[in-house]
Amino acid sequence: MSVAPLTPGSARPTTLRALRDTGHQHRAVRTEIRENLLHRLRTGEERFPGVVGFDATVLPHLERALIAGHDVVLLGERGQGKTRLIRTLTGLLDEWTPIVGGCPINDHPYAPVCPRCRRIAAEQGDALAVEWLHRDARYGEKLATPDTGVGDLIGDVDPVKLAEGRTLDDPETVHYGLVPRSNRGVFGLNELPDLAARVQVALFNVLQERDLQVRGHTLRLPLDLLVVASANPEDYTNRGRIITPLKDRFGAEIRTHYPQDIAAESALIRQEAALDGAAEVPDHVVRIVAGFTRLVRASPSVDDRSGVSARFAIAAVETAAASASRRAAVTGERHPVARVCDLQSVAETLRGKIEFEAGEEGRETDVLRHLLRRATSETYRELLGGADLGALTELFATGATVETGDLVPAADILDRIGPFTGLADLLKRTGAEDTPEESTRGHAAAAVELALEGLYLDRHLTKEETNSNSIYRT
Repeated sequence: MSVAPLTPGSARPTTLRALRDTGHQHRAVRTEIRENLLHRLRTGEERFPGVVGFDATVLPHLERALIAGHDVVLLGERGQGKTRLIRTLTGLLDEWTPIVGGCPINDHPYAPVCPRCRRIAAEQGDALAVEWLHRDARYGEKLATPDTGVGDLIGDVDPVKLAEGRTLDDPETVHYGLVPRSNRGVFGLNELPDLAARVQVALFNVLQERDLQVRGHTLRLPLDLLVVASANPEDYTNRGRIITPLKDRFGAEIRTHYPQDIAAESALIRQEAALDGAAEVPDHVVRIVAGFTRLVRASPSVDDRSGVSARFAIAAVETAAASASRRAAVTGERHPVARVCDLQSVAETLRGKIEFEAGEEGRETDVLRHLLRRATSETYRELLGGADLGALTELFATGATVETGDLVPAADILDRIGPFTGLADLLKRTGAEDTPEESTRGHAAAAVELALEGLYLDRHLTKEETNSNSIYRT
């Protein structure tokens, strides 16, 4: 773990004596987190930036656990934001903290615990070198895998130090693993049940007795850290792969969940989707994807034990934006805007992200296409259910047709439709009237296409699909 550089002009003390002269007080990690969290609760400051949809459910439980000073297990299906939540905890630490210069486990100068730092502290006294560590560097993380060993997490004997002439009984021959190197910080352990039982046993003393055993060395290291692990309920409860004594050492088990409403799901997609430099994605397209994702999670055709990750919805929106960008490159559109037609490829390209029930083999794409149509219909009814679209349907009474598709420019759709009574209300209901002037036509075409698809799904129009295009008619 690297030491963050001092900021220009800072006057942070660089020796133990100078640190004491400032009146600095040593606080344990759990105390830092508790007091900083309580301060933010009192002042209303943001506590877990970037975490969406947990305000009334997960976060109150987590806050109580942190105030109590408990190690925590976050239990939830894949893609529920467990790792994101764990990583925000460093924001509750002090921005800067002093450490013994060159310490591999970030010892505090007032209370060094590793053999090396105790030795040099005794030798140098008040001249002990002090460095400063930023809170962003006070975080360690490990994705647990079956091949993760005790040496990775706890430590092992360093053969280089042995080659330099040290003996095996010298405690300074130990090379510390990820857990002790996260001392005085937060350590996140993802997918805890995937650790082999013998490695889980090695965590016992770390979590409670605070000592380390490395190839015969028993090091009494009162590690000062908060451990937060994540697990999938299927692994944690059904397979029982977290051994009971380790479960007992975590103070709190907190269930996470997927966003509980469309608004939260849409906000999460907007926050996480990488759309910089890509096409604009209207709100109604994001809402369709959010509704689609929720329908997939609830579908009896999908294995609900594996979950449907938020990454599925994020990838769907990014795919729609990419489709619009591709259209712009081929047709010369200057300001591409994603439309309903740009979602048609999602069912095929993202089906690998979903675990289906065994009886659905061969029907995966059809299931997803059906659910996407349902989500489109629900969004249409929510946004345009009370709109007067009679003038739009009358345009087709004379036998007119409108062709759309992932390579049909917005201008072609609008030219084919022409102005009609109710267009302004349609744009208002979909938010297209508030868009940047340069992309207004693209958003207008997206709104019209939503209306056409909705009218088709409500059986007011028919649709003929040819290759990648759709032709709407009466």
